[in-house]
Amino acid sequence: MLRLEAIDAFYDDLQALADVSFEVAEREILALVGANAAGKSTTLRVVSGLVAPRRGRVLFGDTELTAVPAHLRVERGIVQVPEGRRLFPFMSVTENLLLGAHARRARAERERTLDYVLALFPALADRKAQLAGSLSGGEQQMCAIGRALMARPRLLMLDEPTLGLAPVLVTKIFETVRAINAEGVTVLLVEQNVRQALTLAHRACVLESGKLVLQGRARELLGDERLKRAYLGL
Repeated sequence: MLRLEAIDAFYDDLQALADVSFEVAEREILALVGANAAGKSTTLRVVSGLVAPRRGRVLFGDTELTAVPAHLRVERGIVQVPEGRRLFPFMSVTENLLLGAHARRARAERERTLDYVLALFPALADRKAQLAGSLSGGEQQMCAIGRALMARPRLLMLDEPTLGLAPVLVTKIFETVRAINAEGVTVLLVEQNVRQALTLAHRACVLESGKLVLQGRARELLGDERLKRAYLGL
């Protein structure tokens, strides 16, 4: 579904990604793992069109997206849940969710998708009229994911969805991601909780200082000695 080819990305003169290449197959969960500043979030921004690569190509199916602006990528079904949720705090839960359906491809199914999101997240259904800024951290993350689902994504990208959440909520978020994937949505997941991410994902890529250093089946990477020493404390 998605292919990155030899991506170099920069912030001014600071190189964030160097020769990064990988593929995401349709209907799979692929995890991007690594330490802080490894280039994980930058990779998502390159895919979503928020950062233009200085070299390389982004392909979605057979279509090259390298020069396609971000809003048109959403129309094609590429949707990102940003780190930090970035809800509109003084708008209601329902209003935040409906904003996710602005893309032309999502408008016609807006009410049906809203019903699906509220069934997926019963806590949001109980707080439809509540201001998003008054929700708990876990509920805000549910709202952010729900807003992305309102766009009817083909590829859902999640940037640190469990950051700052209590363990019970971390489990809930990962269960939700698995359920979304089971509905046929491809998932590209950035997550610092390496063990949880590798347990959830089908395949994984490991980034270090902007370079791809490992990739393979997630369960197999759980047993990789280098990865265990670097990220699992073993």
